[in-house]
Amino acid sequence: MRTQIYNGDVLIADGRWIHGGSVMIEDDKIVEVLNHSKIQDNIDNTINAEGGYILPGGIELHVHGGGGCDFMECTKEAFETAVMAHRRHGTTSIYPTLSSSTNQMIRDAAKVCTELMEDPKSGILGLHLEGPYFNGKMAGAQLPEIIRNPDPMEYISLVNDFPCIKRWDAAPELPGADEFGRYITSKGVVAALAHTQANYHDVENAYKSGYNLATHFYNAMTGNHKVGVYKHEGTVEAVYLNDGFNVEVICDGIHVPPMMVKLVHKVKGTERMCLITDALSITESPDGSSYDPRVMVENGVCKLKDGSAIAGSCATMDRLIRVAVKEAEIPLADAARMVSETPARIMGVYDRKGSISKNKDADIIIMDRDLKLTHVIAMGDNVDLCAK
Repeated sequence: MRTQIYNGDVLIADGRWIHGGSVMIEDDKIVEVLNHSKIQDNIDNTINAEGGYILPGGIELHVHGGGGCDFMECTKEAFETAVMAHRRHGTTSIYPTLSSSTNQMIRDAAKVCTELMEDPKSGILGLHLEGPYFNGKMAGAQLPEIIRNPDPMEYISLVNDFPCIKRWDAAPELPGADEFGRYITSKGVVAALAHTQANYHDVENAYKSGYNLATHFYNAMTGNHKVGVYKHEGTVEAVYLNDGFNVEVICDGIHVPPMMVKLVHKVKGTERMCLITDALSITESPDGSSYDPRVMVENGVCKLKDGSAIAGSCATMDRLIRVAVKEAEIPLADAARMVSETPARIMGVYDRKGSISKNKDADIIIMDRDLKLTHVIAMGDNVDLCAK
């Protein structure tokens, strides 16, 4: 099956545009990017971008669920439902995220993830473990009874048994966190700091131990603060000062105010910054239900019902782009790259994902001039945006 997407501005690698260009797809691969919109011979299907933007498909690094399902349910049905809920909003590749979990829950989810990854069209690129090795004082919406210190008997076994684990978050100030970082990164797993009170020296030690990503930057970490009468840097400032650290930001316009998103972009730049949803199961839930009974939605954000913490988001990929451009005043090319190219580079899949380039997977979204999503093409398949 040969498809031509035409009559749009095509964003290609490194933020360059081809105005009025075309993208040629054969089956699940991009076979050519053209600088015109003339319909080619031997085309089976055409998609008219109608003067809109032809962008790389979104790669979600941090998402807990959607469509009423959570990845912690550890079932194939829950995984597929959540993935499809986000695919309809422009997420063509995804790293399902588990909040702090028991060892058995991690194993059960990893088995499902491994099975689904056998089909490239599933969109699942690997499992993301957010915890359970966190600072209990920064638990947020994580279950405090599950949080614990890094245990080599546990993490060595899990990483060796399940190559689907591609990212693991921890608080670097915990006993054994340096050894944890060195071990998992030696196995190709991305180490990220999260739910932490790490100071400058903790962050520097973490970087030397292999950590290179700050989870939901600004959230569940310290900023500058006083101890007695003296000011101290927090995790935020330490990450800013380390040029090698990448960051991910929940760009729903609520978790991090738009002007702070703009600041992160100004300091870290497009190549070091990803946009994420951190979305929960209540996102696109057909009946408004949530896997976690503690969670409610108020003023467009997920919170614990007792009011003690923000608890993830109900954002989608298309919303990330709109907030970044319209509220944080970030150029569209940069916003699009921060949901595609940058996460692909961080996770080591840029050879096949993350940009509209010849021989890469045909993961593409189309947005109109008002940044409304009009088409999603995932591995060459046109996604029905209205399906539930």
